[in-house]
Amino acid sequence: MKRIATASLLCLALAACSTTGDDKSSTLGNGGGTVTAAPPAVTPTGPTTPQAALLEAGDRVFFGYDRFDLTPEATSVLDRQAAWLAAYPTVTVVVEGHSDERGTREYNLALGDRRAAAARNYLVAKGVDAARIRTISYGKERPAVGGADEAAWAQNRRAATVIDG
Repeated sequence: MKRIATASLLCLALAACSTTGDDKSSTLGNGGGTVTAAPPAVTPTGPTTPQAALLEAGDRVFFGYDRFDLTPEATSVLDRQAAWLAAYPTVTVVVEGHSDERGTREYNLALGDRRAAAARNYLVAKGVDAARIRTISYGKERPAVGGADEAAWAQNRRAATVIDG
């Protein structure tokens, strides 16, 4: 806002200094030629790519042990994702469901599917077109963090949103 005001004042000052009538040259400048102000440089204030904006919004939500219900923290992240999707209406995403290493492969694939669906359903309820969101479950096959303790398991129980394609 401050830059726009400064640029506007600069343009007004230049316009006030120019002559009127048939003489198209300016009283300012070098050699009497017309002086034109260059447009102010525009510096992005936020993320410059959809991926950067998604990371700023938050690309993952976490779940409790053997749970797929959304916590208040998860809905806060998903609210920001819904706003991000509204800002990038041509982007499609995949919500990946993940689990920790405990349990059978089949059980964890089903749990990951329920986690991804919970995140997707929330985004759709917030107005995101369902056709823009795919889901997939990786179960315990793609841990974010290695280790066999609660800290690692908590990071692996997640739904991660990634840009499709």
